[in-house]
Amino acid sequence: MSLREIDVKRYINTDLYPIDKNSVNAGLIARSHASIKADGCVVLKSFLRSERIEELVQECDRVESHGHRNFTRTNPYFTNDRSDLPTSHPLRRFYDRSNAFVPADNFGSESILRAIFDWPAFAPFIKEVLGEEKFFPYADPLADVTVNLAEQGNGFPWHFDTNNFTVTLAIQNAESGGDFEYSPMVRSLTDENYSVVEKVLDGDKELIKTIRLEPGDLQIFKGRYSLHRVTPLSGLRKRYVAIFSYVAEPGMVSSPQRAKELYGRVLPIHLERAGLRADSLVD
Repeated sequence: MSLREIDVKRYINTDLYPIDKNSVNAGLIARSHASIKADGCVVLKSFLRSERIEELVQECDRVESHGHRNFTRTNPYFTNDRSDLPTSHPLRRFYDRSNAFVPADNFGSESILRAIFDWPAFAPFIKEVLGEEKFFPYADPLADVTVNLAEQGNGFPWHFDTNNFTVTLAIQNAESGGDFEYSPMVRSLTDENYSVVEKVLDGDKELIKTIRLEPGDLQIFKGRYSLHRVTPLSGLRKRYVAIFSYVAEPGMVSSPQRAKELYGRVLPIHLERAGLRADSLVD
């Protein structure tokens, strides 16, 4: 079965989310955009048809062995330690990270996830919800469509994303744990706001929101500006979340360091385009 043969409407709940019909979904876009504007996040419950979720689980089961499992310690910026700074500084706060990403080049012509990402109605809908003029699919051949898988004891500690806009599709939850916690719009293009980041890392509940994503939920999130994490998991069942990535500039890819940590490989394109980001935020 090729991408052309995959009927995306069999999977996306177009009864609730008629994203291919502009005249119908104007209210949906307005409501979703208001949520994004308020705190950088919106969740569209039951975006997938419930009777089709098992097919997505099976796709993840087929590729999960290709996930790059990485057991390391990292700060929220995926950078090296800075001995010139106080130990309380966010750049010096390191946490255990032990989960896995299945790189994008494992999702070929028979992938349902790839079909959703490439569906002509999908990206324009995400762009309108975000209210962004500059909006492009991530050009990274390892990272435009990925699956994050996590197992018992794993989580993803506090971090900022490399790409401005992240769209995640919950496919399978662990038996417990795996909540999504975030602090909305902590930093901006002009201010890293380290003092507030430090408060979040110290567990300031007034700065942290919690979301429990269920299989089939779609989350649109500005993860480059909002500090976020996934809480540790328990139970034998793996947690699967698909990630569709978009950016503000054409041709953007991961930094070599981030590609190596998350996907286990550095491609020539990562080296060629290193240091070409339009913003100067710590990556």
